[in-house]
Amino acid sequence: MPSINRNRIIYGLLTASVLLTGFASRHFFGEISFVKTYAGDVLWALMVFFGLAFIFKTWPFKTILLATLLFSFSIEIIQLYHAPWIDNVRATRLGGLVLGFTFVWSDLLCYCLGASAGLLAEMYLIPARYQRKQKTSY
Repeated sequence: MPSINRNRIIYGLLTASVLLTGFASRHFFGEISFVKTYAGDVLWALMVFFGLAFIFKTWPFKTILLATLLFSFSIEIIQLYHAPWIDNVRATRLGGLVLGFTFVWSDLLCYCLGASAGLLAEMYLIPARYQRKQKTSY
């Protein structure tokens, strides 16, 4: 099976731009209930998708999608667990951004949408020169 060889510069820039877009959505559109409730979670999963594609540059599309969903769903499920040590981590800005605070079922749908957007972007929008398929010999 041919593998992908992603350009880390492109995927690093994509990850950073989605992260900044997520912060901007809260800053500029935070008063709009729909954006405040859903956009951040969709963008978070999209950022995770591009971040995993950056780290694991030869993984196939579907593996990145599955890893994104597993990671995102795990973080959401962890929000059901409350102990002093993890709540102290959540009390920090970075800990709160990564771990979140409360479990919400709709976040799982948002993660699916964000991960799917990453898959579609990678398959149809990112030029092939940034993700060359390499033939493997057996």
